[in-house]
Amino acid sequence: MNHYENFPVASLLCPPHVRPAVAALYAFARTADDLADEGDVDPAQRLADLAAYRSDLDAVAAGIPPSARWATVFEPLARAMTQFELPLPLLKALLSAFEQDVVKHDYMDRAELLDYCSRSANPVGRLVLHLYDVRDARSIAQSDAICTALQLANFWQDLSVDLPRGRVYLPRSDCMRYGVSAEVLLSRQDSPQARAVIADAVAWARSLLLQGAPLVHSIVGRAGWELRLVVQGGLRILDKIERMHFATLQTRPTLRWHDAPLLLWRAAYMRPRASRVAGEAA
Repeated sequence: MNHYENFPVASLLCPPHVRPAVAALYAFARTADDLADEGDVDPAQRLADLAAYRSDLDAVAAGIPPSARWATVFEPLARAMTQFELPLPLLKALLSAFEQDVVKHDYMDRAELLDYCSRSANPVGRLVLHLYDVRDARSIAQSDAICTALQLANFWQDLSVDLPRGRVYLPRSDCMRYGVSAEVLLSRQDSPQARAVIADAVAWARSLLLQGAPLVHSIVGRAGWELRLVVQGGLRILDKIERMHFATLQTRPTLRWHDAPLLLWRAAYMRPRASRVAGEAA
C-alpha cells in the first residue's frame, strides 16, 4: 500500500494539541506499511516482522515498554493512546491489512476490496475523528466513505505502478464484465475495454467520496478545512484520471503545486449537499 500520503501529517491546519498524536499515528502506519511492502525481504520475513510489530503494539497497550527496534514509533504512540483513549482494535485492523498485503495481490469482487479498505483505510479516519472527540454513527459512516474512496482513488491512480509489481486491485468481476482478463491488465495493454473498467471504478470512487463529503460541515475549525482539502484532493485526482481518458495503465496522474489554488477555491465553496460539492462534474 502506498496511500498514507493522504494521512494529514501534522499539517499547519491541524490544531496544535493533536499534532503529536497525528504524527505518532502516521509513523505507526508508515512503518508498518514499509515492513509489508518495501525492500527485497521475502514474505515469510515480512510476516514475522509484522508479528513482532503487533507484539510491540500489544505491549504498549498493556503499559509495557516496547522493544528497542521500534521504540521511536511506539513510545509516542503510547502517549497518544493514553491521552486520546485511541481504540486498540482500530490500530490492529490496520496491521491486519498490512499482513494481507503480503499474501494477497488481487480481489475477486468489490465486496472483497471493500473489506480490505475497511481495515487499510477506514481506521485512519476513525482514529482522526477520535482525536477530535467525534464519535457519532453518521460521522463515522461518512468518514468511512471518504477513506474508502481515497484508497480506491489511489489504486486507480497507481495502476501503472502496482500492476508491474503483480498487484491487481481492479476487482476480477468488474474486469470480466468488460471482457478484460487479469493477464491483459498485468501486461498493461491499453484498450477501450480496459479504460471502461477504469472509468467505472473511478465513478465508484467518486460516488463514495461525495457520499462522505458532508462530513466537512460537521468538523469545525482547522480540522474541517483540512478535511475539505483532503476531499477536494481526492476529487481532483479522479478529475485528472477522467481527463486523461482513463489511461492510467500507462501513466500515473499526480497533483502539482498549480493545483493548490483550485483546491482552495473548491474547498471554500463546498456546499452542505453532497451533490453540490465543488468538483463533482469538473
